[in-house]
Amino acid sequence: MNWKILFQLSLFGLVMAFGTISLIPENNEPYFWLVIFIVCAYFIAKACPGEYFLYGYLLSLFNGVWLTIIHLLFYTAYIERHTDLITMFQNNSLLTQPRLIILFMGPVWNYMWVAPGLFAFIASKIVKKNAVA
Repeated sequence: MNWKILFQLSLFGLVMAFGTISLIPENNEPYFWLVIFIVCAYFIAKACPGEYFLYGYLLSLFNGVWLTIIHLLFYTAYIERHTDLITMFQNNSLLTQPRLIILFMGPVWNYMWVAPGLFAFIASKIVKKNAVA
């Protein structure tokens, strides 16, 4: 397992976490994630020895950790830009602790998110590996 590349690629998730706080509009986030998934899939297919889906999936989990930490640390700024979450929290009496919901649901949401794994697997079929020296 190439943990170095997983950590390096997860930095895209860290940048995205900060971006979702103040720069990237909520309705444009999926487009940014799509670009990140494609770029990461390319690098996984190019540099990893196999198990491409697993690499993409683990990358998704790492991104979930970054997102959860940053969104909790900058909760006020994050929630101001994500009005759908405010509405969800206000309309549901079970969700009285929004920070706890973010803490528990952030990693769960990324645990279910298999798109990076699928992108990496598909890229492994398209991208040619680097020649071994």
